Amino acid sequence: MGSVSREILHDVPPYIRVYKDGTIDRLVGTELIPPTTDPETGVISKDIIISPETGISARIFRPPLTTTQKLPLIIYFHGGAFVIASPAEPKYHTSVAKLVSESRAIGVSVDYRLAPEQPLPTAFDDSYDALKWVSSHAPGGSGPESGSGLEEWIKNDVDFDRIFLAGDSAGATIGHHLAIRVGSNPDPDVRFKIQGMILINPYFWGKDPIGSEKTDPIRKAMVDKWWEFVCPSDSDHGLDDPLINPFVNGAPDLAGLGCGRVIVTVSEKDILRDRGWAYYEALVKSKWNGSVEMFEVEGEDHVFHIFDPNGDKAVNMIKKLASFVSQE
Repeated sequence: MGSVSREILHDVPPYIRVYKDGTIDRLVGTELIPPTTDPETGVISKDIIISPETGISARIFRPPLTTTQKLPLIIYFHGGAFVIASPAEPKYHTSVAKLVSESRAIGVSVDYRLAPEQPLPTAFDDSYDALKWVSSHAPGGSGPESGSGLEEWIKNDVDFDRIFLAGDSAGATIGHHLAIRVGSNPDPDVRFKIQGMILINPYFWGKDPIGSEKTDPIRKAMVDKWWEFVCPSDSDHGLDDPLINPFVNGAPDLAGLGCGRVIVTVSEKDILRDRGWAYYEALVKSKWNGSVEMFEVEGEDHVFHIFDPNGDKAVNMIKKLASFVSQE
């Protein structure tokens, strides 16, 4: 009987396995490290609850403060196909700390809730709640509900004219949708303008293969399976759901993107590369009034910088993203 109860219901490599008895095994991305002071960069980090009702939290990063000058804020959304990882996962902790250090910015890495326990669009809604939480610290804001006091890093040290959204893979998908939501549906609870958005190897997809997907059916089928596993149950669109495919009929108009600048990074060997280029080209052709730039890394695969943060190409990419943040 035990073997029957452990029969696999969903196997979604390399991330997650769901059994018929309801057990969920995450195969990667489960490691956790506490907030720390990084001895190399001096970046310090702390954890804070954003919403006591839902349990949404964030890890906040701050570089050494050498002056009283206020710093940009990077609101970061981690990747993991909406099913794995967290800001406390060691690779993500390290990656965000490096971006914060190089950018001389405050970082808020959002711990949105994961599928399948919390089906989509929960991750998007949690991340939007994080924007509202940040906004509560802005001049004229009501202040956060949490009384932990850690929010002083945001209230005292952030320049609210220099807010950036950033994310890799699924986190970049979240960033895109939040920028659309802010730009297309003004909300008094979001009191700042988003100056820029950083999309690292964005996870956009679709039913019909494009580019290298046409000659790589194995990886196309793998990514198909990632989305089919998390796609909202009430969706009639499947792989062409506007949550994952920003180019289909019914997807929000890119002209409504609520930020002034965008940088998209892609990796040459990434199966998602052509979707990133398509997004860049669609933005260029759209009626959006901002500026967009593309940065391609040769010879690397998806989110390589997470796995090899000290490699020359990863260091170079982080420097490029930091330069994007520091532009006036």
